[in-house]
Amino acid sequence: MRAAMAAAEVGDDVYGEDPTVNALEAEVAALFGHEAALFCPTGSMANQIALQLVVPPGAELLCDADAHVVTYEMGAAAAYGAITSRTWPAVGADVDPDVVAGMIRPDGYWAVTTRAIAVEQTHNRGGGGVIPLGTLRRLRQIADAAQLALHCDGARIWHAHVADGVSLVEYGSLFDTLSVCLSKGLGAPVGSLVVGSAERIERARVVRKRMGGGMRQAGVLAAAGRYALAHHVDRLADDHAKAARLAEAIAPYGVLAGPVRTNLVPLDLTKAALDAHSLAAAARAEGVLVSVLGPRTARLVTHMDVTDTAVDRAGTVLAGILRA
Repeated sequence: MRAAMAAAEVGDDVYGEDPTVNALEAEVAALFGHEAALFCPTGSMANQIALQLVVPPGAELLCDADAHVVTYEMGAAAAYGAITSRTWPAVGADVDPDVVAGMIRPDGYWAVTTRAIAVEQTHNRGGGGVIPLGTLRRLRQIADAAQLALHCDGARIWHAHVADGVSLVEYGSLFDTLSVCLSKGLGAPVGSLVVGSAERIERARVVRKRMGGGMRQAGVLAAAGRYALAHHVDRLADDHAKAARLAEAIAPYGVLAGPVRTNLVPLDLTKAALDAHSLAAAARAEGVLVSVLGPRTARLVTHMDVTDTAVDRAGTVLAGILRA
């Protein structure tokens, strides 16, 4: 990947003159069956650009209460897009389309109008859960009936594709806009893309510049993304297998928050002796890193830099801490 970055042909991407960025954008758009894509430095920026494309200022976005777009993006939808949001109860990948349908507010003088629905595939705080294809199709029907846009925060959509065998084109056909990340499991150091129609992506270029995302010789970064797409998608199955093995090692201690479908292992420490911070501190002292999501919730992640030996050691360390 670093060799590909060093050898990348570059130009000025603000002017659309970087051939490696242009190639990456065309490749990703084609993967999802859309007309165009736009390379962005971060997933949060890609999400927020997409939301501004489908929700006008003062209108409403519906998403779940634990969605990345309203949890980890620093209120950007409101701060930059003047977008209001309303959430259904956090259930990760277990979305109830009927609940979503019941929340839609039509045009009228007395209430904020709903303009889009957003879902997350796979779901970060939902432990890497995969929203079933049937659920997504039903949400598409609901959005069409109400003339709403449907956005996918697809930072980890590659994991869903590998786990369930649903093609990227199939996923792309269900959404008006997607954001897809090149660093979540694929190993690129930087970068996400907004995917959508040619008209929307033209508008997205303006929004990206406004948000400070215009880059010059960005081909060195795009080259890493192209390498990742060529070499690191199918191998995500290895990460899923490692996560399952890690989950098996700690399952006897009653801390798994749910089934492990992809590369995330969610922990619920409500009934454990240690809270999340204490567990993370004890594990760090043994060279194992644990993400703290809340006072009693945590997360383990496998990725391409985590070896089989490391997984086995992490399982032994965590089992020892939880057993104590």
